[in-house]
Amino acid sequence: MQVGRNGMACCPFHDDKHPSMKVDRRFHCFGCQADGDVIDFTARLFGLSGKEAALKLAEDFSVRYDAKGHNPPRKRLVKRKISEELRCRQAEQKCFRVLCDYLHLLERWEQEYAPQTPEEAWNPLFVEALQKKAHTEYLLDILLSGSMEERACVVAEYGKEVRKIEQRISEFTASHPASRHERSRSLSAGAER
Repeated sequence: MQVGRNGMACCPFHDDKHPSMKVDRRFHCFGCQADGDVIDFTARLFGLSGKEAALKLAEDFSVRYDAKGHNPPRKRLVKRKISEELRCRQAEQKCFRVLCDYLHLLERWEQEYAPQTPEEAWNPLFVEALQKKAHTEYLLDILLSGSMEERACVVAEYGKEVRKIEQRISEFTASHPASRHERSRSLSAGAER
């Protein structure tokens, strides 16, 4: 059976002189209205049942067949690959979320704990904000616009540090009720947008 560049072929199911069958993922004859997928085509062409046609195709194209109709080891590999990709994406998203929360906290500390006079001692939270803010912004920039390799590198290199930051944020919010109230207020304001 010859199929033209436009996907048209002479139908083998009736006496067809001019191509009247469209062939792509499925087939459809505009002359005799034969229609279906590759299994339907094989069944009709060779006078087989659907299951016999599927078995014939599996044998002709060296595709393993089992009672469930799939190759279990191959399917498991695909699932494992998908879950690996998903796991990496989730780790990246968690890293981004924690670093965003930390950046917001640093920005708040920079404002709230800034010395009011030149003689006033610097609060450790203000010092931390000055020391960590630029680096945190840099990591967030990589997670937002870096290549896949750069993002993976940030997650791998700073994973432990991010877990420590997450713990620190939760301890700080637990010990400072006002920050918890402010956080819930900012979250509800974000939901309204």
